[in-house]
Amino acid sequence: VGYLIFSLLHPWLGKVGTPFVGFLLFLWGILSLTGYRFPTLKWGLLRRRVIPSVKEVKKIPKERKEKRIREKRVKETIQEEVLEEEEILELPPLSLLNDPPPEEKEDDTFLKENAKRLEEVLSQFGVEARVVDIHKGPVITSYELKPGAGVKVHQITALADDIALALKSPSVRIVTPIPGKAVIGIEIPNPKPRFVYLKEVLSTPLYRDSLSPLTLALGKDIRGNPLVGDLKEMPHLLIAGTTGSGKTVCLHSLIMSILFKSTPDEVKMIIIDPKMVELSPFSAIPHLYTPIVTRSKEAAKVLQWMVEIMEERYSILAETGVRDVEKFNRKMEREGKEEEKMPYMVVIIDELADLMAVASREVEDSIMRLAQLSRAAGIHLILATQRPSVDVITGVIKANFPCRISFKVSSKVDSRTILDTVGAEKLLGKGDMLYLPPGGRELIRVQGCLVSEEEIERVVEYLSRYPKKEPQHPPLQIIEKVEKEELPAEDDPLFKEAVRVVLTSGQASASHLQRRMRIGYARAGRLIDLMEKKGIVGPARGSKPREILVDISYLDELEKEEKS
Repeated sequence: VGYLIFSLLHPWLGKVGTPFVGFLLFLWGILSLTGYRFPTLKWGLLRRRVIPSVKEVKKIPKERKEKRIREKRVKETIQEEVLEEEEILELPPLSLLNDPPPEEKEDDTFLKENAKRLEEVLSQFGVEARVVDIHKGPVITSYELKPGAGVKVHQITALADDIALALKSPSVRIVTPIPGKAVIGIEIPNPKPRFVYLKEVLSTPLYRDSLSPLTLALGKDIRGNPLVGDLKEMPHLLIAGTTGSGKTVCLHSLIMSILFKSTPDEVKMIIIDPKMVELSPFSAIPHLYTPIVTRSKEAAKVLQWMVEIMEERYSILAETGVRDVEKFNRKMEREGKEEEKMPYMVVIIDELADLMAVASREVEDSIMRLAQLSRAAGIHLILATQRPSVDVITGVIKANFPCRISFKVSSKVDSRTILDTVGAEKLLGKGDMLYLPPGGRELIRVQGCLVSEEEIERVVEYLSRYPKKEPQHPPLQIIEKVEKEELPAEDDPLFKEAVRVVLTSGQASASHLQRRMRIGYARAGRLIDLMEKKGIVGPARGSKPREILVDISYLDELEKEEKS
């Protein structure tokens, strides 16, 4: 058979082609015997049969084409909505923050030298003590000092300035005693301080593993351990510090902590920034419940509005039969009513002193009510001021803010005002702070987190691309709403009562009405002006009190006017 095939192909293919074709035929025969399935060569013909021609396409009815286009558009719209819902749940990645610089290997021999010098200074003044342990932190090193037998604590605390002089240190803070130990702490600044970057704390398991959407990154303690707090447990935070002490940077890091931990559906913020520039970088975040409030008068009205929201939330909780927002949200989740869940609300005030100067009574009353009652309603306050005087941080405010942070202040009096003890006046500034945790009696020295403006811009830009809901109650609408409730003229329901107070007490002044009737100064002033207009009291006479022009019988005339 092979010879026959060779003789037939040889005249046509020659000596080279004939063996090649013969080999292919031989290979084809072997594969056929093994059952090998060869690829078909008819796919082109089949494809031409399946795909319609151009003429056939033109025959597709116009209605069918429009229906396909509509279905395609609806499908694309649904896909875009699904993507938006998925995207808004994505929290900012830590890659948006700057990496801390690599730690330099430092020679720690100066620690032992300082310990030896510290013992020598004390011995020069006849105080026997020895250093038993050293804890080096990012900015501060703590030397644990064990006094000798018969040495009194005040003998060591009285030598704080002498110790600072001997160690060439700008300041020395003495902790007597260290909680849980029979030693005294001597805190001395490091020659080369190392700042704590926000990314260092946010990347720790302590922050990552926290389930609370209100987890706050505070910084690192004097041992270099990260420190975080839960605003739900605080439940409010009071911050004070002079200019340049790190107060504003602390506020930035607290806001950033919430942005990295919670979605806009979980937490809403109300930011009050009378300085107009300190917190303005956060104006584009979707977590804002209202635009940033910059006017002090508007801020007072916003705080009153927050009291209304708190009362409304309590009514809803009572109707539902739960005790707080967390249990309410769990119940809504079990019942499949995700859209009815309540977000936590954080009210952040950058400069409390400005608000107290404009409307101290209204602001203090609103803050007092919120601080006392708003925890279960899921509303939390963060107040900051650079002037921790008693007229700003009143006793009522301080009593309702057990959790506090103090940066460097100018005097011992200011330190006592914010912390109830001295020590904040000896802080270094630039993030060095004393933290009073919730339920704690002892202060913790912390180096606060550092976050730059560039980092804030990157995070805000990342979040601003998500859909942002329109504010439900812009500040101007809030003011109009509250002012309608506080009618200043003849329609004011308190006018008759104000006249009664003036006639019975014999004092016609706005401050007297404000104190007796517990109303705002502006409203009390308008009531006095209305009395002057009606001829009840005389005009203002400088430092002298106003003259009262009618007697007590005028009240009967008012009643007759009301009846008529």
